[in-house]
Amino acid sequence: MVFEKTFIDGLIIVKPNVYRDNRGYFFESFMKEKYKEAGIDVEFIQDNISKSIYRTVRGLHYQVGQFAQDKLCQVMYGKVLDFAVDIRFGSPTFGKYFAIELSDENNYQFFIPKGFAHGFSVLSETAIFHYKVSNYYNKESERAIIYNDEILNIDWKIENPIVSDKDLQAEKFNNINQDFIYVEKRKK
Repeated sequence: MVFEKTFIDGLIIVKPNVYRDNRGYFFESFMKEKYKEAGIDVEFIQDNISKSIYRTVRGLHYQVGQFAQDKLCQVMYGKVLDFAVDIRFGSPTFGKYFAIELSDENNYQFFIPKGFAHGFSVLSETAIFHYKVSNYYNKESERAIIYNDEILNIDWKIENPIVSDKDLQAEKFNNINQDFIYVEKRKK
């Protein structure tokens, strides 16, 4: 496995070693020790799966307080553009986002720690999205930022997105609370 850091502190791309032959492929999708060595020292406690059609936008979601979640995302079928927005006040990349294409062809994973809003757009006819989380869902701790926020100016790479009524009621980026404060990690 290859673990690549992004320009935003905390976000990590995981590229598994995929073994392909005429039958298909095999890869290890998670090995706690390897992830820990790469800086992903998280206990995942739940797996979630969603199926979505082309042009669907889900997000930008996050949870706060004791129910904040780390996420390890991957696509089991299809292709999405996955986004993480830095919502850690005081971060040098506050309000910036990172996007990566996740698909059943590249088998990449995207680690998103607490302090980020997360969303994705579906680029294929359908997509099955799988993610591990480090905490349980809690309705009272749930927050969202509107997908088409002018300040974030995210290019979802689709036209006429399909967005849930709930996500259309999400906050503007300028109105989010200071639920996450950036703390710079000391270099060893």
